[in-house]
Amino acid sequence: MKCPYCGDEDTRVIDSRPADDNTAIRRRRQCDVCGKRFTTYEKVEAIPLMVIKKDKSREAYDREKIVQGLIRSCHKRPVSMEKIEDCVNEIEAEIYNKETREIESSEIGEIVMDKIKNLDGVAYVRFASVYREFKDVNTFMDELKKILK
Repeated sequence: MKCPYCGDEDTRVIDSRPADDNTAIRRRRQCDVCGKRFTTYEKVEAIPLMVIKKDKSREAYDREKIVQGLIRSCHKRPVSMEKIEDCVNEIEAEIYNKETREIESSEIGEIVMDKIKNLDGVAYVRFASVYREFKDVNTFMDELKKILK
């Protein structure tokens, strides 16, 4: 593993432990040349997943799009990055448990909607307003009524 500080390739593992609910391994490494420490994560390479968008085009699944969507929805809300990461891990687990190579973006959106509801009510409404593309106040109020029940 190349050192991110000096670029040398002589590094060694000084500690390893499970991470992300045993789906990854966190390794602390130390460079033999400059002595600085850094962390790496090792994950199983998943089957490539393609997302079928509304216009029927296809693109590779991108975890970062879900993370960014949740961050925007949780803006100025009391939701930690750890909770957001946990939520994304749950979403991803559900997506990959379907054991399919292609998934509709609408199906991903529904999974996100289901998980974000437990994360924060305001974040749920924010996400829903973008995902459901509310055309007027009445459709927005209908969604709010569903939450309040």
